[in-house]
Amino acid sequence: MSGVVDLAAVKAAGEAKQKAEQARAEAARQGGVPAAGAQPLIFDADEAGFEPDVLQRSAEVPVVIDFWADWCEPCKQLGPLLERLAQEYAGRFVLAKVDVEANQMLFQQFGVQSIPAVFAVVAGQALPLFQGAAPEAQVRQVLDQLIQVAEQRFGIVGPPLTADAAPDAAAVPQEAPAGPHEHALGLAHQALDAGDLGGAVQAYKNVLADDPGNAEAKLGLAQAELLRRVQDMDPQQVRKAAAENAADAQAQIAAADLDLVGGHVEDAFGRLIDTVKRTAGEDRDAARVRLLELFEVIGADDPRVGAARTALSRALF
Repeated sequence: MSGVVDLAAVKAAGEAKQKAEQARAEAARQGGVPAAGAQPLIFDADEAGFEPDVLQRSAEVPVVIDFWADWCEPCKQLGPLLERLAQEYAGRFVLAKVDVEANQMLFQQFGVQSIPAVFAVVAGQALPLFQGAAPEAQVRQVLDQLIQVAEQRFGIVGPPLTADAAPDAAAVPQEAPAGPHEHALGLAHQALDAGDLGGAVQAYKNVLADDPGNAEAKLGLAQAELLRRVQDMDPQQVRKAAAENAADAQAQIAAADLDLVGGHVEDAFGRLIDTVKRTAGEDRDAARVRLLELFEVIGADDPRVGAARTALSRALF
């Protein structure tokens, strides 16, 4: 699961987490888990009903959120795939469809930069999954990881697939054999999820030492290093320093890290490009290198990265 966004503004997330814990405790006392099967697997979600329909329900089952719009062509590819998988997984997750045109507040609160964008809410906590019309194999992998996280970290176990609900094995593409670094990457992801940023950084570096081109390790390393850089920052002081001295490259670099963690991708890129334009020597190179590192966090396929690369080239030459 990738992406770095500011999820603190999601409506009533803290309250929903508490309700989730209460619901699981009550379920444990009753000798079972809350059942999600009586409610629809796929439903439209809006701002008015977001807390009961999504946040509270996330106490029972992972809720996958599909941000879409009628004019979005990639949404028309991803939406039906997610709906089909929601039926196939038979209650292991539910799918909430959010029309961004009608729900601008949710769009902003989740820090969505482009659509389609897919998030999940588990026990009241929002998690970024992916954006863009991802291929089915990748979507399946992300969903399987989400279900595993819900079970291991939050104790939310959806209903098992029954013989009637389980997909025909012949009709489902089989997973490719595990690669040579799957175990090491799994340990790195676990360290990142647990907040052991130093351990995650080292684990990703270990993979890259054997396989320098491993895209998954590059992405994980870039995210872990970014989170480690910002974890001890005082956001107010960092932003104050950047506002007071536009020519201070280190101040702008620190603020750009905060921008990206806050989901303000284009602001982060623009800040560093402006810094490249107005500085020289080591300061200019430091801003350029940090911008390239932030490109790794977002991913080369993101159109914002392509646009920023073009702007950087113009600033340099």
